[in-house]
Amino acid sequence: MRVILVNMPWAPIDLPSLALGILKRCIDDDVPGARAEVLHANIDYVDWINARSREFSPADYSYYALDSYFLGCGDWVFSAALYDDDTWRIPEFTAAMARKVDGPRMETTLQLHANAAAFVRETAERIAAARPDVVGFTSTFQQNTAALAAARYVKALDPSIVTVLGGANCDGKQGEAVHRNFPFVDFVVRGEGERTFPALVTALKDGTGLDAVPGLCRRDADGTSVAHPMSTRPLPPAAIPRPDYTGYFERLAASSARSWVEPKLVVEGARGCWWGEKHHCTFCGLNGSFMQFRSKSPTVFLDEITELAERHRVLDMYVVDNILDMGYVTSLLPRMIESGYDLRLHYEIKANMRGGQLQTLADAGLIYVQPGIENLSTRVLTIMDKGVSGCQNVRMLRDGAATGLSVSWNYLHGFPGEEAADYDRITAQLPALEHLMPPGGGSARLAVERFSPYFDNPGLGFRDLRPAEPYRLIYDLPEEELYDLAYIFDAPPMGIGQDVVQRLDDALRRWRESYPESRLTHCDLGDRIVLVSRRRAFAWRTLELTGPLETGLFRLLEQPRTPASTARKLGAPQEEIEELLLLWRSLGLVFTDDGQYVHVAPPAVNGELLRIDHKRHEEDGAGADDPAPELQPTTV
Repeated sequence: MRVILVNMPWAPIDLPSLALGILKRCIDDDVPGARAEVLHANIDYVDWINARSREFSPADYSYYALDSYFLGCGDWVFSAALYDDDTWRIPEFTAAMARKVDGPRMETTLQLHANAAAFVRETAERIAAARPDVVGFTSTFQQNTAALAAARYVKALDPSIVTVLGGANCDGKQGEAVHRNFPFVDFVVRGEGERTFPALVTALKDGTGLDAVPGLCRRDADGTSVAHPMSTRPLPPAAIPRPDYTGYFERLAASSARSWVEPKLVVEGARGCWWGEKHHCTFCGLNGSFMQFRSKSPTVFLDEITELAERHRVLDMYVVDNILDMGYVTSLLPRMIESGYDLRLHYEIKANMRGGQLQTLADAGLIYVQPGIENLSTRVLTIMDKGVSGCQNVRMLRDGAATGLSVSWNYLHGFPGEEAADYDRITAQLPALEHLMPPGGGSARLAVERFSPYFDNPGLGFRDLRPAEPYRLIYDLPEEELYDLAYIFDAPPMGIGQDVVQRLDDALRRWRESYPESRLTHCDLGDRIVLVSRRRAFAWRTLELTGPLETGLFRLLEQPRTPASTARKLGAPQEEIEELLLLWRSLGLVFTDDGQYVHVAPPAVNGELLRIDHKRHEEDGAGADDPAPELQPTTV
């Protein structure tokens, strides 16, 4: 039995599909007489477009793959192919997106929309010509319409080919809606596919019944869509096979996209979220039907990483775990350090990790972390049920800079119960943080996601949910079907008003603009601490902290603390501590929220303390032989 697994646009170009790599391994190893191969149609699409346009760029592809997710632009492009109509809802789309998509981007979107059916048709013809028994499409993020359209064309060309859809867009009710509304999809696999898909292929090969296949959506003899109950037991980590990426790197090397990206391996050490099991973040819909956290043994995961690295000669790795298994800090990561591999990894972590733990991450090869910061107000973070404080999030930014980790984060707002003061008191302090990694883009109003507590529990504040507007522009389905199909939902706006949002966005914009030229570091010399600053909002350049009170307080503020706790530890009057903290806040040395303070100065490295920016010095009007003002300390 021949199985073709298809990765349609807009899957990322620089990453092989983990889902299809795992399913290929499952079919090849566990289904006797069956072989699977992966069709990298996302890469094919880049070549197809580049052969017809000199203007399509990596930034264009990234826009439709990721950046426009909440606008649905990537899925709308292939809606023309899904409905075989290159004019599909153009007036509605252009009107709805007039203020969200600029002119050049809109023109590109309309051109891609007009050509989508031709690409899908050619892809389907290639698949049908290979005469597979089963063709499976993975659907995550903005792949849904491209996958559905390809399944439709394949079925029209050869009705004997069994079409299957699976992936994150097919979890729970979403998978039922896909199967119910698109009859050219024979089966939908819901939940973890390692059990369901091989069981389906085995049943089709052997001609046995399908009743025992968990989570499967199938049709009765009369065409009625039937959804099997999903498994209530998540897959144990030992049963998660390592992926087979045969063919991906060769296909990318032969593509015009080879100069666009540096390819990475995708690896998986854990599934679920250990924090979400205890406190499900109110806005988070990740992990879908299975929140239970489980991780591979450190030995198994390290063997998987090294085997993939050796086989494909690639050291850049994207770890898809939703959260780092904290046990890995003392088990897996030290062994990665000892291995001698110059690995470069991306990992999602929790924002309350300490500096020593972050240093272990950096030593093991992590260069990029996503700690889920989301906000710097403790009160708003409590509403989110994040389990961290604003000061802990700032500590993460500071310690990330100290250990050389790139910290990726977003600033969210729009939570029920938040107030203007939760943002304005933070916005006023952002100039002190301009030397630390800013969030990507401006702030974003949260969208209600399926599987999140905000979706499941209207008592948390969000009622009258509707499928997000892009679904109505993409699909020709009634509202009740869109409700089951959708992952993102529109709701009446909650929380702060636009005036507060504007103040926050203005401060974040200044942060992003100032970050490349800003710095603040400290050097602890024992009897004194010397700080060097170059930040837009602060005139001082160097500063000395002397005496046991100043140096002791600064060292204590390595961690978030209250004035009362520091006074007790230092044996000093609280009033004196508070007076000093007030001064330090005016100098941009500390961040404060919810009664706590934390200092914001990473340690000086690579001689940065003595580095002189001659260009800026000269621009300030000093002569080449004049003493640099940065090297003339001011004592507090």
